[in-house]
Amino acid sequence: MKHISSIASGVALGSAGLIMMSVLSGCQSEQKEEKQQQNKFLVIEQLTNGKYIVVEETPTSGPSRAIIREKGSDGNITERIMSEGEMKKLAEEEYQKVQSGSSETLKSGEGNAGMGLAGTILAVAAGSLMGNMIGNALMKNKSFASNSTASNRSAYSRSASGASSSSSSGAKKSFFGGSSGASSSGGSSSYGG
Repeated sequence: MKHISSIASGVALGSAGLIMMSVLSGCQSEQKEEKQQQNKFLVIEQLTNGKYIVVEETPTSGPSRAIIREKGSDGNITERIMSEGEMKKLAEEEYQKVQSGSSETLKSGEGNAGMGLAGTILAVAAGSLMGNMIGNALMKNKSFASNSTASNRSAYSRSASGASSSSSSGAKKSFFGGSSGASSSGGSSSYGG
């Protein structure tokens, strides 16, 4: 009888352990999602054709916000600050156009010459302003992803996309930093590679 009760208590402890592990893993996935929805500080500049591009982008722990640089009719550049609420409103309006198929973010080749302010904000900050599900869904559209990349000329964007493309290159790195495909005068041996 003692044997059966020890098995039952072991099963109960195992079940409790599984429940606890699933609760903890749920918390971890929520934390990962919060990190992915990182807010952004943007500097958006108006081009001579009246369209906009992102020239600076940095993650921020505070609310998302943007500095909009526009050239006035007198040729002077003015800067204004756009709050997260204003950015979110423009992004939501542009997202409605995406839903109806009339958004410039979906047109092929549009981003090369910049886009309207709402399209630029949606292309660069959809995930942080509207949630990762919407941001990921938009990035699955090839035209949207292409326009998003073209409208973001910030160094942060280039380094983030460059890091992912360089890590996926075919050359294996040796322990000492050289490529395992490169040959040396004494043969091609690499440690750890």
